[in-house]
Amino acid sequence: MQQLHSYLSGGWVFGQGQAREIHHAITGEPLYQVCSDGLPLAASLDYARNKGGRALAQMTFQQRAQMMKAVAKHLLAHKEALYEISYQTGATRSDGWVDIEGGIATLFAYAGMAGRELPDDTLWPEDEPISLSKQAQFAARHVLTSRPGVALHINAFNFPCWGMLEKLAPTWLAGMPAIIKPATATAQLTQAMVRLIIDSGLVPEGALQLVCGGIGDMFDHLDYQDAVTFTGSAQTGQRLRAHPRLLAKSIAFTMEADSLNCCVLGEDVTPQMPEFAVFIKEVCREMTAKAGQKCTAIRRIIVPAKRVAEVQQELLQRLAGVTVGDPKLEQVRMGALVSREQRDDVQQKVEFLLHQGCEPLCGAALDKLELAGEGAQNGAFYPATLLYCADPFSHSAVHDTEAFGPVATLMPYHQTDQAIELALLGQGSLVGSLVTADEALATRFIRATACAHGRMLILDRHAATESTGHGSPLPMLMHGGPGRAGGGEELGGLRAVKHYMQRTAIQGSPAMLAAIGREWVRGATVIEEPVHPFRKYFEQLQLGESLLTARRTVTEADIVNFACLSGDHFYAHMDKIGAAESLFGERVAHGYFVVSAAAGLFVDPGVGPVIANYGMENLRFIEPVKIGDTLQVRLTCKKKIRKPQKTAEDRPHGVVVWDVQVLNQHQQAVALYSILTLVARQEGDKGQVN
Repeated sequence: MQQLHSYLSGGWVFGQGQAREIHHAITGEPLYQVCSDGLPLAASLDYARNKGGRALAQMTFQQRAQMMKAVAKHLLAHKEALYEISYQTGATRSDGWVDIEGGIATLFAYAGMAGRELPDDTLWPEDEPISLSKQAQFAARHVLTSRPGVALHINAFNFPCWGMLEKLAPTWLAGMPAIIKPATATAQLTQAMVRLIIDSGLVPEGALQLVCGGIGDMFDHLDYQDAVTFTGSAQTGQRLRAHPRLLAKSIAFTMEADSLNCCVLGEDVTPQMPEFAVFIKEVCREMTAKAGQKCTAIRRIIVPAKRVAEVQQELLQRLAGVTVGDPKLEQVRMGALVSREQRDDVQQKVEFLLHQGCEPLCGAALDKLELAGEGAQNGAFYPATLLYCADPFSHSAVHDTEAFGPVATLMPYHQTDQAIELALLGQGSLVGSLVTADEALATRFIRATACAHGRMLILDRHAATESTGHGSPLPMLMHGGPGRAGGGEELGGLRAVKHYMQRTAIQGSPAMLAAIGREWVRGATVIEEPVHPFRKYFEQLQLGESLLTARRTVTEADIVNFACLSGDHFYAHMDKIGAAESLFGERVAHGYFVVSAAAGLFVDPGVGPVIANYGMENLRFIEPVKIGDTLQVRLTCKKKIRKPQKTAEDRPHGVVVWDVQVLNQHQQAVALYSILTLVARQEGDKGQVN
């Protein structure tokens, strides 16, 4: 039998103790042996910190993003080999697509977000400077730096690829190495993906390690700069969270646990409305995708009592059409559970629920299950099972007991207040859904139940056409939930990267803040040269390089002409009497005229390295500009972001952020903002363009 090796301290190794067998979910045949006993697990932590961590910390955010993009492309090119292994876990092609290509897409998404928004630096200035003194020479800002630790990711069996990559993406971007501990039941798929990454040579040595088997005494060797994430059962997560070492060292611990997520049908929905069909489709999809082995799956189906019979009829009809069996067969829509042990656990939970106020509507018995495909009789299959609880307020088991398979319980409510109460009885969920066409009902329900959910989906006929669905965590949205769901938070765009970094408040003079953050701030020293900054290439520009323009006096003709050109005849600009009665006391110039006039003062019109205006940020009008006021602009190079070439033919460039201060004759700021320009680079990227 094959051995499933771990990857530790730069080599593929296998343990020396009692091995555990992994079986084929479809045929039941033995596949692999897994053992990590006797492996240098503690040493792998030091290897990650000293080898991988140091290499990642020296890379800028932009370089880490490019590394992740290259890894994603490499994995995508080898996806078919991963699909073949995915079948061994009982997954259909569509199940594997969510896991494999969904995980790779998360890498792409984070690489893209970082490429657009993060600096080409190892330090991340998180906010604008905060003035702490009257003369503005004492200020502060928050910065994020990489922690010299290691992230230990303990993952669940249901998403062996996505579950790893959705954690790796923000971990690597933060400059932290990772050790992956996959669930043993599906470790063969995680190991295959890790082997592809290691063999690609795209990731620094030590940035990624893998433990197939148990983690031994690794927790005893964690330190305060490290981080631990856990995805799985709440019981196991709570035990790990209470480990003495985590408490003693205040080690960051994030838990994402299974929860009894709900889907609620609004009181307003009738069988004749499109929303009714949307509800039926969403519930059935969530019950059968991954054979119900999803932490986001719908477990509680909450419907108006007057609609129970109609919902039951439609659900039973749709579930009856789901073909179960060998996932390689085209007609099969639901594969197996991950193992026979998992199947037995689901059966025990269903039997418990049947003794706690529930009755079976379909499924719930293995002897009645018809399977498609030869050799599937020994697999870990379980039928789509719909239960009914007539009195969900009297039977707490339906809100406390999760059968982690294709199992859900239908329950009635009489008024929206009761639906809200039932949703809250889940005691914390990863996701809840509401299907309704009534905006007032949706507002009331979400405002009352958002406190108990990490994510909430409101489906109507409009959203349903493009919705990614109840059970689809997305890279840009937070994934996690309160209470039973673990209280953790993952994904959520770049905010997830911050979980693996240290936030520090830096106090000092503007010059010091500018030097530390490598980003000019107002109040810091400026550099004035005779050459206009728009005449310089990206590499030639210095942070703090500044231009103080000539002056321009605003006339009544300016205001009238701008009003005619723009069509903006607002009374504060054009009505002398109305303006006199306003807070300004007299006519004032349009704010956008001020911005336009400022551009006229600082722009160099000739052909040069500046390619285009890329945008404007944080525009604020500070003081009114009146007829006769004189404007002057200080333009300062605030930040530079080098952009990689997408193709060899692209003109190499970077983004330059300019601080713009529009001043009046009293040297008061009348407008403050930043503009972004694309500026050509003198040299293109060396080597292969990704």
